[in-house]
Amino acid sequence: MVNLNFNYDHASGFLSEEEVLAMQDEVTVCYDMLIGKTGKGNNFLGWIDLPAQIDEDLIKNIEADAKAIREKAEILVVIGIGGSYLGARAVIDALSSPFTPIACKSKNPLIVYAGNNISQDYHASLLDLLDNKDYAIAVISKSGTTTEPAIAFRLLKNHLEKKYGIEEASSRIIAITDKSRGALKILSDKKGYKTYVIPDDVGGRYSVLTPVGLLPIAVAGYNIRQLIEGAVEMRKLCMETAALIENPAVCYAAVRTSLYRMGNQVEILVNYEPSLHYITEWWKQLYGESEGKEGEGLFPAGVDFTSDLHSMGQYIQEGQRILFETAIRIEKPCLMLTIPYEATDMDGMNFIAGKTLHEVNSMAALGTKLAHIDGDVPNLEITLPAIDERSIGELIYFFEFACGISGYLLGVNPFDQPGVEAYKKNMFALLGKPGYENETEAIRNRLNAS
Repeated sequence: MVNLNFNYDHASGFLSEEEVLAMQDEVTVCYDMLIGKTGKGNNFLGWIDLPAQIDEDLIKNIEADAKAIREKAEILVVIGIGGSYLGARAVIDALSSPFTPIACKSKNPLIVYAGNNISQDYHASLLDLLDNKDYAIAVISKSGTTTEPAIAFRLLKNHLEKKYGIEEASSRIIAITDKSRGALKILSDKKGYKTYVIPDDVGGRYSVLTPVGLLPIAVAGYNIRQLIEGAVEMRKLCMETAALIENPAVCYAAVRTSLYRMGNQVEILVNYEPSLHYITEWWKQLYGESEGKEGEGLFPAGVDFTSDLHSMGQYIQEGQRILFETAIRIEKPCLMLTIPYEATDMDGMNFIAGKTLHEVNSMAALGTKLAHIDGDVPNLEITLPAIDERSIGELIYFFEFACGISGYLLGVNPFDQPGVEAYKKNMFALLGKPGYENETEAIRNRLNAS
């Protein structure tokens, strides 16, 4: 049974139910292309059936390796970029206390990230930290040659080998890579690293339910079986029907596409829980990289309320009317905290004394929604019962399935990313990479002329 709920009741003033339901035939065509694997990018649709096909032996191996890492390491460094780390970070941050690194109450390793940028200060600071900590590495790359992760792995492998010796260092490295080819796979075979496979038909931004995400999440101490189960249940619902009134992922895709066609070019994902910040970051990559091509696509943005109400809130309320909001609402918090009564009431807050912070946060969310609707901002809402593994698993698959439908509604290939290569070509030329001599000369001439 799926617990996630999607509704667009507060977009009714901008988009009628009749207008949404009128998209049914168009949506059904896209739905059939997706589940029938006949549309653009159909060689990267392994994620559709993935939750139901995860092997018990794979889960047991991940759980065993996670246990071994927990026993020998205080820190796990996850090396990857884009989908190779965002999914894991989204789940881990959602389930973790925001103060875990300070409280040090957890017996599980702290998960930190490298290779998602090329900042010298960031990586130098990380190496300084690791000088005095026991650590292990999970390096994630199909090819092993993606610039940012390759640089980080070279730095960290060198550090690890100097610290522990080559043999022990090799036992502290797990590579998640291609099954049979690529620089990282070749190195792993040579060095004897434990390896996991990134399926050929699953792209990075859809890979959180492969070992790419499951291993770090398990090392952090979370229940990957419940995460998978949530995704399995959402998949079951999504595969049953293309009906907009029954399939929440299909409905979300149809509503957001309708709003886009009406001129709302920006979708803002809203959360009222700081732990969901990286869910937003993962979502931004999923939709930005899947839809933003051929001059099409909603611009995916994100805000953390209520804090961003004191910054971006002004623009959302009264700026250009080119946006709509999709808010994630959590029904029940994990912990309880009640506002105390103060005899002097100097801050004037006794009117909410005795209420929980969750009650106040919920009223802030409702008040914000009503204000933004009055400001001509359509509002959509995704409701989860709680922030737990099962609910997050449902949310992940919900967003993935809706993204596939949305991309096909736009007429683009939701499973490639040709635009990502443009900066790489320029960077390689500027750095003098062999084979880029013509590009290097062209860029130098361009810069000299400007």
